[in-house]
Amino acid sequence: MLYDREIASWLGREKMRRQHQLHIDFQLIRADNACDFLRADASFIEWYSAAGCQQLAIVGEMGSGKSVSMAFLVDELHRRNQLQLPQPKICYHYCQNGASGEAAHILCVLILSLLEQLPGLKRVFFEWYKRILASGLPEPAENFETLKAWLQSTLETLDRPLIFAIDGLDECEGQSRGQLLASLKEISGKNPSLKLLVSTRPEEVILKQLEGMSKIVMESNAERDRLIAEKTVETRLPDLTDEVKALVIDALSGSAQGSAIWTRMTVELIAKRRITAPDPMRAFLDKMQQPRELWELYANVYLRYTGNDSENQILATTALQVLAVARRPLSMLELGWAAALGAADETTHTVNDLSKLVDYKRVMSLIHPFVARVDFADSTKRQVKLIHQSVKEFVVGSPILHASLRADLSGSASRSTAAVQQQCTERLEAGLLAICIRYLLLDEIGNTTLFSEERSYLQELPQDVDLFTDNLVPTEVDLHCSWDDWELDMVHFDPTERGFGEFFIYASCHWLEHLGAVSAESLLPSLADMEILCRAGSMRLHNWIAQNCRPGCAIQPRFEFDSSLYDPLSITCLYGSDAMVQRVLGESDLAGPGDAFLPNPVMKAVDQTLQWADVGRLKLLWESKSGQQQIRELEFFWLVLRQWSKSPSQRQRAGWDGVFALLDDVYDKMVEGQWGRKLISKAIVVGCLPVVVHLFEAAQSRPPLMTELLDIPQGQNGLIGSAVLANHVDILEYLLGQQGMEAHVRHRNAREENVLHLASRFCNPAVFVKLVPLLLDCMHQRDMQGETVLDRVVGSGAASGDQCEAASILLAAMKPVFSEQQLEALGAAELCRLMDSEGTS
Repeated sequence: MLYDREIASWLGREKMRRQHQLHIDFQLIRADNACDFLRADASFIEWYSAAGCQQLAIVGEMGSGKSVSMAFLVDELHRRNQLQLPQPKICYHYCQNGASGEAAHILCVLILSLLEQLPGLKRVFFEWYKRILASGLPEPAENFETLKAWLQSTLETLDRPLIFAIDGLDECEGQSRGQLLASLKEISGKNPSLKLLVSTRPEEVILKQLEGMSKIVMESNAERDRLIAEKTVETRLPDLTDEVKALVIDALSGSAQGSAIWTRMTVELIAKRRITAPDPMRAFLDKMQQPRELWELYANVYLRYTGNDSENQILATTALQVLAVARRPLSMLELGWAAALGAADETTHTVNDLSKLVDYKRVMSLIHPFVARVDFADSTKRQVKLIHQSVKEFVVGSPILHASLRADLSGSASRSTAAVQQQCTERLEAGLLAICIRYLLLDEIGNTTLFSEERSYLQELPQDVDLFTDNLVPTEVDLHCSWDDWELDMVHFDPTERGFGEFFIYASCHWLEHLGAVSAESLLPSLADMEILCRAGSMRLHNWIAQNCRPGCAIQPRFEFDSSLYDPLSITCLYGSDAMVQRVLGESDLAGPGDAFLPNPVMKAVDQTLQWADVGRLKLLWESKSGQQQIRELEFFWLVLRQWSKSPSQRQRAGWDGVFALLDDVYDKMVEGQWGRKLISKAIVVGCLPVVVHLFEAAQSRPPLMTELLDIPQGQNGLIGSAVLANHVDILEYLLGQQGMEAHVRHRNAREENVLHLASRFCNPAVFVKLVPLLLDCMHQRDMQGETVLDRVVGSGAASGDQCEAASILLAAMKPVFSEQQLEALGAAELCRLMDSEGTS
């Protein structure tokens, strides 16, 4: 008591009170069962039990619960120490931002805690402090080295174990942290009685300072997320019904992704809004609005890590915005190159120029709290991503990262409308698109081939095959393996070896996805850039397309993507937004003397769109000025029919009705050019009933078109004959219901075949059922080979079951009409023998 007041005034009693309060706060929100894994961890057991393991670090991302875990371990150590003699003493400190992270401040708290637990040291400390003051030296409590010297000499005299627990090393200023860690590691190395327990985010510089320490890494764990959600809900929302508690716990544990702080703050928001009923709670959980306090925390961390420096903020903001919309995790190098280009001025035109601006370690140090734990030893590993969905939403919508939208957001971060959020997201998509395009426009990418001559030869060789052994044992194929696993043993290439830099792979493989995500007129890329990037036949186009179909850099492409088939219009039609397609169609000189586009570019775009894109987009091409001049011809509909006929899956694609409706715009032109008969014949051959229907319905009010459709060119098959030969029963049935089909039903072609002769090719019973009653008086007709319909059925190569069923239909219809002699003359005997041989009655 004699020295307490002065020691407290020197070292700061309020500092200790603050630490005790923080510890109590962490105890209140802690889910002990979610921390049990720590005391069962082998590193903790060894650290606690072994004399030779004196330093242990808890490593976890922002919001993962490090501070709560440290509070748990402090209490666990207190509990264990009660049973030991001499009893170990525990001194702890929780670093917060500000002065609490300064090295001298931390030592003051630890020393004051030590003096409180070992009162016998107070007199020694008091007298020592007085001597320092009397010597004229600076205030000892403000001098780290002076405090360190006392602590080191005192620990040499202690007769009991001592544990220093320091939470939040990442909250310390860099110089203070380095000074503190080096000193405590030195002291613990010289004094076996001292054990050191620390926690930190996994920042590269800190991990280097912790080299040699044992570590426990706090990984995301679904079971732990659930335990934390259960504890938090029970503590803060005790009055909810069990049903509503279960709703909240399920939703939060499913979305936590290891972020304990997000779980806690979301529950706090529910408590603030006093939501209790099931339906309103479901509505809240479906939207999962981010707590304002969480965004404020993120904003403070962002400002602290960027140091209120404008250049730092440009780099950090660019990097975070890239990660928010990136289509896959990036490597540290990829992110560094993207951020450097995003911050570079307009004088950067080459990969070499850009490489001189790249400092990926700086970028990572500026944004590290916001990204998931990375392996700093591998700068090329695709691993960098935002730690949590709430961070992405902060990056997308926070005014601090969107200077141009601050007026729109006006401080309502956690309550931003969906429209504003979408606007912000599209801006980020446009930002990354601009970086990708600018990268692909760098000089080297248009002047150097991606593959050397040797690499080009390797493309032609079999991959994953030993060419020098005869033991070619077939291997089992795992249909569920990833592309990376599939390509593991293939020959790979490295674009950086060709001078393409570190961001070429991402830009080539994903810029098209960002292109499709941008539709606002003000955010679309310039036509000049698009025409350079996608210039028909250019080396630049070939290079990025060659990389695009090889995202894993295996020599063999994952899919076919032939650069010779594409130009700015076709690429935009396949991957761009409707707004971008309209810009190219409306503003580019598609028929001009330049070489950016392929010959007849609109028709080329039609062909690619029909194969790979939403066919509804054809309307944009159709209605454009160039489309009206170039594609409103028979060739367009032939392309439509060819693609529609390829497979049932193609026919099921949405938008075909709109494509067929385009016929309405060309009927007059069709009549003038007399290509209606050609079109309906093609539609019948491929089985496209919608086009047949459209043409006949239009012809009802257009007599010249009807005349053309019903005309039978000399020697050719009529419409009925074409449907029969193509074996399309639905079209046959439709045609039989149309007026003017009598001549087509009874028509004989140049080979003297009637439609039943033609039907014998497939012997489709459904066709015979519809046609035989209409042609009983034509059964005697013979083709140029002298064969009747019955003869043709007997000699048909159709499936035997269909052959016999068709024969049965014929005979059943003919017996009431023809005599036995007539049937015999027409070939009925052979038909009966055929049926008998097949066992048909």
